[in-house]
Amino acid sequence: MTNTSIDPSKQIPANAQNRYEVTRADLPLSCPMPAMSLWNSHPRVYLPIEASGQERCPYCGAVYVLKE
Repeated sequence: MTNTSIDPSKQIPANAQNRYEVTRADLPLSCPMPAMSLWNSHPRVYLPIEASGQERCPYCGAVYVLKE
């Protein structure tokens, strides 16, 4: 299943990296993110990055860093 609300040419592969930099515009933060293709990924999980500035996905281990 793919995310049909995102132009397929702008989708990025899910779990392709192990570190992602995100901004407040990306909140609420989920892994995989809405722009990622979902067909080959894990279930969506929301990550509470606001307090710590950095969170790790419990499924794939990707680290998300909040850039100010």
